[in-house]
Amino acid sequence: MHPYEEVEISRDCDAIQIPDGITVTLRAGTAAVITQSLGDTYTVQTPTLGGLYRIAGKDADAIGKALSKPGGGAHIDPNEPINEELIWNQLRNVYDPEIPVNIVELGLVYDLKIKHLPEGGSSIDMTMTLTAPGCGMGDVIAADARLRMESVPGVEAAHVEVVFDPPWNQEMMSEAAKLELGML
Repeated sequence: MHPYEEVEISRDCDAIQIPDGITVTLRAGTAAVITQSLGDTYTVQTPTLGGLYRIAGKDADAIGKALSKPGGGAHIDPNEPINEELIWNQLRNVYDPEIPVNIVELGLVYDLKIKHLPEGGSSIDMTMTLTAPGCGMGDVIAADARLRMESVPGVEAAHVEVVFDPPWNQEMMSEAAKLELGML
């Protein structure tokens, strides 16, 4: 069984070119192969254009998949303090489009602080890194993390800072990530 799925782009849709992080428009009728489907994003390869592209869940219908949005429909009382585990679960849906492991298991999240606001709700400050300092997808990954945290009811704002000190290394990965990547 072949793990990839051949599709045709059914309508013009925005995509992020990998690894440059540049937004492009994939045109209706373009042949593509879904190479990765993780969280609610898709990585496609387009033989005619060459290269890899990340398609967000909001544009999944353009490749014949169900539309989705970050948050997964979490139902919590926005007046209650934010459950930190719910935030971590949201971050487990953020993927580097070239690596089939989420940013939490990769060890990219260095710090997560939830601040309860006096007027209600919470704000979140997160510090993260990337597997490589020159990664063109850094802004895309950080924005995905921010949007997912902000999708949690009661989160008024989320801020993501990308740092490179300390530098990331493979020892920061969880055992599950190492197993997934064939490193154990």
